[in-house]
Amino acid sequence: MEKSKTIELLTKDMEDEHGAIIQYLGHAYAIGEGEVACEIEAIAREEMRHLDWLAEAITTLGGELSFKRGMMDMTGKTVSEWMQANVGLENGAITQYREHIKLIDDPKIKRLLERILSDEESHQGDFKHFVEKTLREKMVDRRGDTSNITTENLSWGIKHEYTVIIQYLLQSYSAKNEETRKELQDQAINEMQHMGWLSEKMIDKKGHPHLEHDKFEKTRDHTKMLKADIELEHKVADKYDQSAAQTNESDVKELFQKLATHERYHAEIFKDLLE
Repeated sequence: MEKSKTIELLTKDMEDEHGAIIQYLGHAYAIGEGEVACEIEAIAREEMRHLDWLAEAITTLGGELSFKRGMMDMTGKTVSEWMQANVGLENGAITQYREHIKLIDDPKIKRLLERILSDEESHQGDFKHFVEKTLREKMVDRRGDTSNITTENLSWGIKHEYTVIIQYLLQSYSAKNEETRKELQDQAINEMQHMGWLSEKMIDKKGHPHLEHDKFEKTRDHTKMLKADIELEHKVADKYDQSAAQTNESDVKELFQKLATHERYHAEIFKDLLE
């Protein structure tokens, strides 16, 4: 198979992993704290690992990375129906990976896809179990429609964190040295944690976390990249400080203040890399 065709297939897989991550996180946040939510978030983290492996393979082959969201199924009126949609998404992934394994000649890539396939087959079983468990435990959608300054600021934070997760991951694959690459990936993981905290707080406040990202920085110039990241982290820290000042709710204030501290720390890490 031509290299370009292999890249095309891996890109489709990567985009679908992105879609799965967001679908599963959306479901986990919507049902709130508990065992099932934690297990779904763990599955989403495994899908993020798949995305990382696929991005590595595409980059090694000289391909351009796509962070578009692929296949998603956000249908269903009940939590149990959401889990059934997740079973369906995994069925599609299993079929697609099996097809791509047959089509691709490169033994290392075939081995990678076989490894990912084993996870997807496990996820399929997990979600089949959750269909029954969520129905039995009468789990419900805990999202609300509250709209005020607090939910607006939480929503802004969710969108920002999602955006920089993609930005830092993308930049990590073009980083010039291993230290920069590792730090960018570490910060992406930290920003994913932030997105989770903000989304969970949104649920607590009877709001609705919308997992959408904004335009992200795509420059591959090492110096420009880090300078842009430093500037962004300071702006975001200031925004979180402002958000903390706009609420009288102690738990929300504490979260925004913690995030501001984290963002300024990220800026210092990027400064060290720049130097």
